[in-house]
Amino acid sequence: MDPTSAPPRRATCPRCQRPASACLCALARPARHQAQVLILMHPLEVGHAKGTGRLLHLCLPHSRVLVGEAFEPQALAQALAEPWNDADRAAPRRALLLYPPAPPGGPLPAAPAPPLPADWLAEPARLRLVVLDATWRKSRKMLWANPALQRLPRLALHGVPASRYAIRKAHAPHQLSTLEATQLALQKLEPGNTGLATLGEAMDAFVAGQRALWPAAMLGASNNTP
Repeated sequence: MDPTSAPPRRATCPRCQRPASACLCALARPARHQAQVLILMHPLEVGHAKGTGRLLHLCLPHSRVLVGEAFEPQALAQALAEPWNDADRAAPRRALLLYPPAPPGGPLPAAPAPPLPADWLAEPARLRLVVLDATWRKSRKMLWANPALQRLPRLALHGVPASRYAIRKAHAPHQLSTLEATQLALQKLEPGNTGLATLGEAMDAFVAGQRALWPAAMLGASNNTP
């Protein structure tokens, strides 16, 4: 073998952007939902075998993924507010951030987040839920690095169930995978939407597949995302 030659590149699925041997597409369970979901994916999550952000995107027809940590302000502002369809042009979406009022384990941002207007919750079809796909530590850095995110009203989860994601270490029982947290958030925004149950089915299928790949000694708790 020529030592100067580059190793062959692994085949990648063009849809989920994972190696063909670890393709997520068969695990996706499309869900009905009204609120749009903007997934801000930390670069370290892009190729992470245990990350659930890409699977979440595959399950949500009204979702988009933007990869980065400290986003260019104009690009982020556009991602938060730009219309995704004709209906958005007629009635612009209202962006809210899925995140606790105070970042866990870290100092508060320079200014507190504005309150979430109660009338917003009555119209989930007008909402764009912003989700940080990152560990807790990385999500705090993303929040600090992007003032536009600090200015968004926040949707917090309370009394969350224990995570089913037993393949990634967490530092507290309430820390859920990105997919689990987003499912709970959408159920809070759309309480009568039974179609969101498919997200739980996708999560179960993903965990089952990962359990077969990772030794029991590597099993932890959950992904570290709100």
